[in-house]
Amino acid sequence: MTTHAPHAPQARDSSQGPRSDPWAGNAAQSVTLPASLEEAVEALAAMPAAVPVAGGTDLMAAVNAGLLRPAALVGLGRINEIRGWQYQDGHALLGAGLTHARMGRPDFAALIPALAAAARAAGPPQIRNAGTLGGNIATAAPTGDALPVLAALEAVLVIVGPGGSRREIPVSHLLAGREMLRPGELIGFVRVPLLHAPQVFLKATGRTGPGRAVASVGLVLDPARRGVRCAIGAVAPMPLRPLEAEQWVASLIDWDGDRSLAPEALEAFGEYVAAACVPDQGEPVAPGVLHLRRTVAVLARRALGRALSS
Repeated sequence: MTTHAPHAPQARDSSQGPRSDPWAGNAAQSVTLPASLEEAVEALAAMPAAVPVAGGTDLMAAVNAGLLRPAALVGLGRINEIRGWQYQDGHALLGAGLTHARMGRPDFAALIPALAAAARAAGPPQIRNAGTLGGNIATAAPTGDALPVLAALEAVLVIVGPGGSRREIPVSHLLAGREMLRPGELIGFVRVPLLHAPQVFLKATGRTGPGRAVASVGLVLDPARRGVRCAIGAVAPMPLRPLEAEQWVASLIDWDGDRSLAPEALEAFGEYVAAACVPDQGEPVAPGVLHLRRTVAVLARRALGRALSS
């Protein structure tokens, strides 16, 4: 069965958050531009109502619509330590300030292909150039393209807090609302395992060209553990992992051979995932639910097929 959890935190900034009551006042009264993570968390600890911002793609849309009025801003754009990545014990330690445009480049795509594909699908150039990995996570919008990939990769967040404190939490815990950022904390880095195995991101939109996902899928193969990990985005407040479907299809794969599956097995996997992630909501099943279920089934089937043939 699909694992379910409480609704994801609805942060209102495209960079970091959420925070308690950050929208007091009629307009931002001050802007702080720290040069390091240490300075940033000190500023946030000193100004509990301040909003951290890097790309600001969601924040500015809300401000321009008159929905939000942050009392103060802490800009993260000058913090170089979160704008790149490094290797660490078989993992990639990604800075939360990485933009979608940077993650979409070939050198990053060779590292984490599915995350690069999600970054390239994140929207038009102005969004990709501004929006950041940390913002995608902290905003926790159901349609965030990076989120199902991070869930399938079982990424871990490195949270930076006052006094140099650091703690780590699975990205799925933050997205499901099981753990929240505390006052003065920021998402500093995202640690992703380097599987060196096929991984795929696909999404369906409601119109042609870049757009918000109606449904999306992140799927990775993990030959070392003989596993398939799949996460479905946009159909619920947080990405959903169809755990039983993952285990079932992994048991059918010849991990020591060519890893091929019969078309019937691929079809069954898609239906298994769709039934778990888009359950019936009564009888008769609404046409919209049926259409969404078919969409998820196609995405899951195609993603697994592409991964196995890579």
